[in-house]
Amino acid sequence: MRVFLSNQGNLRNIQTFLRSIDWSKPKELEIATHDKWITVHPANLALVAALAMQVGKNKTKIIGTVPATGIYLDRMGLYSLASTVSPFIYQEKEAAGRFVPLTVIKTPEDQSYFIAEMIPLLHLPEKDAMVIKYIIGELVRNVLEHANAKCGAIVAAQYYKKTNKVSIAICDTGIGIWKSMNETWHPKDDLEAVRYSLTPGITGTTSREGGTSENAGAGLFFIKSIAKITRSYFTIYSGKAEYTLLKNRTDQKSITLYADPFRDNSRRTNDLGDFHGTLVAVDIALDNTPEFKAIMSHIGSVYGEAIRERKRIKYRRPNFI
Repeated sequence: MRVFLSNQGNLRNIQTFLRSIDWSKPKELEIATHDKWITVHPANLALVAALAMQVGKNKTKIIGTVPATGIYLDRMGLYSLASTVSPFIYQEKEAAGRFVPLTVIKTPEDQSYFIAEMIPLLHLPEKDAMVIKYIIGELVRNVLEHANAKCGAIVAAQYYKKTNKVSIAICDTGIGIWKSMNETWHPKDDLEAVRYSLTPGITGTTSREGGTSENAGAGLFFIKSIAKITRSYFTIYSGKAEYTLLKNRTDQKSITLYADPFRDNSRRTNDLGDFHGTLVAVDIALDNTPEFKAIMSHIGSVYGEAIRERKRIKYRRPNFI
C-alpha cells in the first residue's frame, strides 16, 4: 500500500486523500508526503496509523523528502509506528489543551485515558463536555465490543485555537460496517450499510427497531448532529463507501436534523478502495451558540435516560412468589 500526505489534509478534501491510496501490496505500507508543506487532519493520521499497525512496524516506511512541517507527524506519533527513523529533534511540550497524539485503545482503561486527555481540548462547560465524552466513549466501546479489531481502535484529536475547533478521528481495521450490519439488516452494499449506521434506532446488534437499552444505535447520529449544528464536517469510511456531511450555509436561519442521513447536505460514494475497517472523523466548532446549547441539552437528556435505564436493569431483582 502507498499513501500520500498532502498540504490539503482536511475533511472537506478527505475523498481526494482516500482516492489517492494505492491498495496494492497489502502486506507493506509506504507513506509519502508533500515535499514543501504538510497539512494533516486526525482522520488522515488515524487511517494511516491503523494501516501501519495492520502490516507491522517493519513493513512500514516514511519515504521521500519530508519538509520541516513533518515534525507534526513525529509529535503525533506516526514515526513510532514506522521503521523509518525520525529526522526531527525537538523538545517535548505539554500536549494537553492542544492535541492528543495517536493513541491505541484495546481496553476500557485505554479508553478512559484517551477521554481524560481529550476533554481539555473541548474548552466547554463541564456539562457539555461530559455529553461529548459519553458519545466518544460509546463509539470507542462499539469498536472494542463489535468490530472484532485485533489491533483495537486508534484515535487522535487536535484543537485549533484560531478557529476554536476540535477535530477527532477514530479508526479500526476490524470487520467493517457492512459485516457488522449484515447479520440483522442485510444492506445491499457498503453505502447502504453506512446509511443504516447513521440512522438512529438501528444497530448491528439487533434487528429490533430502536435497538436495545444497551445499544440504541444513536452514537454516530449524535456526532453527526453536533457537526451539523455547528456547521462542521463529519466523515465515515468503511468498505468502498464514504459519507461526508458538508457544511450548512451560514445564511440558514434554522437547521433540521433528519433521521435519514441521505437527506442532509452530504457527499456520498461507493467506489473507493476496499478498506476492511471503519474510519469516523468529525470537526466540532466550539462556539456556544443557542443551537449548540439546544442539541447538547437534547443529547444530555438522552444520555441521562440511557444511564437510568441501565441502572434499572442492573439493580432489578426478581420477585419470588
